[in-house]
Amino acid sequence: MRPGESDVLILVDVQNDFCPGGALAVPEGDAVVPVVNRLAERFAHCVLTQDWHPPGHQSFASAHPGRKPFDEIEMPYGAQTLWPDHCVQGTPGAAFHRQLVAPRAELIMRKGFHPAIDSYSTFYENDRKTPTGLVGYLRERGFSRVFLAGLATDFCVHYSALDARRRGFAVVVIEDACRAIDLQGSLAEAWRAMSVAGVERLASAAIA
Repeated sequence: MRPGESDVLILVDVQNDFCPGGALAVPEGDAVVPVVNRLAERFAHCVLTQDWHPPGHQSFASAHPGRKPFDEIEMPYGAQTLWPDHCVQGTPGAAFHRQLVAPRAELIMRKGFHPAIDSYSTFYENDRKTPTGLVGYLRERGFSRVFLAGLATDFCVHYSALDARRRGFAVVVIEDACRAIDLQGSLAEAWRAMSVAGVERLASAAIA
């Protein structure tokens, strides 16, 4: 498969806090870096997304006395997993991994900056209504197919894939260019939901 002018590679949250040693490390999260670097060379168009939380974000366990990371609470928009403080605006943990190389990236889309709403998807906040603006950007640029890679498969990649399908884009998740957190079976459930939605699953080697 050779990417065309209507294809865009979206590299999701390849940030220090999601890599080993980070505040919310995805197991082997840094293993995606050389894979996504190779992919970035193969696509003419690339978007980077960046988790970008203000201090005291309501998705942080530290914002809820008596709660601990990975507890679940109800927010006005539904169930919310509480996380360790991570990707706080302007901190080293929020920076892209130092070995990430994507010189053709044409946009950095920041998400999760609304203090009271978490954001997994690169397209919508977790209330599923507040847009990031990425849909409009992609449509104005004439992109019709989205390739997703990055962190984490079962959260930000998963939710991005479902929202992209919901808004009419063809979607491909590049499996070996992602890594998962896998909380209580979340990875298997993510792949099931993506399959039902019509998301294609592909290996990076298949992209010329």
